[in-house]
Amino acid sequence: MGKRKSPAYPGASLAAADSAAVVAAIQTGGKLLSTTDDAPATVTQTIALIADPAPLGLAAFALTTFLLSVINAGWAKSSTGSDWLGYAFAYGGLVQLLAGMWEFKNRNVFGSTAFSSYGAFWIGLGLWAVLVAPHALSAGAANKDLGWILLAFAIFNTYMLIFSTQVNAAIFAVFLTLELTEIFLAIGGLAGNANITKIGGIIGIITAAAAWYASAAGVINGMKGGIVLPVGRPLLSMKAQSVLVP
Repeated sequence: MGKRKSPAYPGASLAAADSAAVVAAIQTGGKLLSTTDDAPATVTQTIALIADPAPLGLAAFALTTFLLSVINAGWAKSSTGSDWLGYAFAYGGLVQLLAGMWEFKNRNVFGSTAFSSYGAFWIGLGLWAVLVAPHALSAGAANKDLGWILLAFAIFNTYMLIFSTQVNAAIFAVFLTLELTEIFLAIGGLAGNANITKIGGIIGIITAAAAWYASAAGVINGMKGGIVLPVGRPLLSMKAQSVLVP
């Protein structure tokens, strides 16, 4: 395949037939869909790769986050309160996990780690809701479970937030709002404070909107091979001391 659009997440590509191209790709960050507004041009590859899975993973994350967040925010009082559960398994869980596996194929460390981890998060949360929550001794005990789960993912999300500064502003916005969502929901769960949980739900809705935007940008920019919806530049520059060639 002659050319390929660069994805929402950066990754290094392996070109076995041309070692010089491999080193060049790694030294420039191996950016595969328009990674930044400054680099909209397509990147020449020497081997065929799968389609960019990042827009799909972001869409799966956004929808499932939105469904649960409107419940946490108290906006869906007339619903069953469980409409998110099926999508936690099928879309936010399985589909996002698959996106992470496809990012491994694209040799994208950031994307594979993010999508695989949050796909597993949704599957795990769904299993907790089905297998553990119904047997909790009290609603307070169940809330504390959620608080500890979200605290653990907030720790993981903290370093992913830092490293998202190397991608683009759109992806940074997703991880920043997600960090705030997890912190507020963790505090709300551990403290048993419904008002803090509602704030976390509202921020979660903003997180979903940011992820949907990043997904939409990935789709149209990937289709057109250039910037249609801007995603911004990397916010910080981190220099590697050496180039790792697998």
